[in-house]
Amino acid sequence: MPKTEEGLGSKGEEVAASFLIRKGYRIISRNYKNKLGEIDIIAEDGDVICFVEVKTRKSKRFGLAKESVTARKQGQIAKTAISFLKEKGFLNRKARFDVVALDYSSFGAKLDLIRDAFTLEGSFNY
Repeated sequence: MPKTEEGLGSKGEEVAASFLIRKGYRIISRNYKNKLGEIDIIAEDGDVICFVEVKTRKSKRFGLAKESVTARKQGQIAKTAISFLKEKGFLNRKARFDVVALDYSSFGAKLDLIRDAFTLEGSFNY
């Protein structure tokens, strides 16, 4: 297990990307950034564009990984996702928000894929 948070996050994203590929997702982009924020993985699952947040934890001290995608983070991901869809001309495509949660413990690693982890709330201009 990597020693730094940055290393842990990068390792978690590598594990998540490999896992998603095995599940049949096609990776479009990793670490997509624009002025509004960052999305860890953007992938296609069939005809759906998936915006995937990857959370990795090495202990339960601050809760489980899947519990750490706050409402504020969800809003930031949603705004960034809309910007991506607009930039690529994909506003007419189906999209969803998934979370890959990776929790390490002395017993090994537990990986959870949460499809449709959250939805767009409020209004967004695009």
